[in-house]
Amino acid sequence: MNFYKNDLPAGVVFKNSVAVDTETMGLVTKRDRLCLVQMCSEDGDVHIVQILKNQQGKAENLKKILTDPNILKIFHFARFDVSILNYTFGIKVNPIYCTKIASKLVRTYSDKHGLKVLCKEILDVDISKHEQSSDWGKENLSPGQLKYAAGDVIYLHKLKARLDEMLIREDRMPLTKRCFAALSVLVDLDLMDVNANEIFLH
Repeated sequence: MNFYKNDLPAGVVFKNSVAVDTETMGLVTKRDRLCLVQMCSEDGDVHIVQILKNQQGKAENLKKILTDPNILKIFHFARFDVSILNYTFGIKVNPIYCTKIASKLVRTYSDKHGLKVLCKEILDVDISKHEQSSDWGKENLSPGQLKYAAGDVIYLHKLKARLDEMLIREDRMPLTKRCFAALSVLVDLDLMDVNANEIFLH
């Protein structure tokens, strides 16, 4: 695990894809600030960037990776993470893959699509959610918090691979890709405080 403050070093490189997650002070994008960005390479190398309160909007190396059109960003519940990243850094994260959307489209035999459930069912791995609601805004994070943060990204590449197999088997990959493409529009609506569901009603 690699830990940095405010930005990734310029020498950190991701090739084709990177797993991404965030930790914030809450779940309201325009109220609760971004505190942590976790990233994991295809080979399992985890990089954690702490975004201090006075550094909002900076992190040039991090922004370069998040907006690189040749690097797929893999999230679990991308809608929230992309929203907070776009809002904080003034960027457009793309391209996007969301394991939660993939799960909902192919695991239609279940109504449980949380990361913990997916890791247990698909990978037979138990992950802890003990630190999920802890104070991510403090300057000195605990070893438990950092371990939890790493756990939220380290399995996303493997989950993507297994979900892709299921999506292809069930002929749902084309529809799933269209949903991923629509995420950017949905995030823009969220940041405008527009209820996306209302757009499509009579």
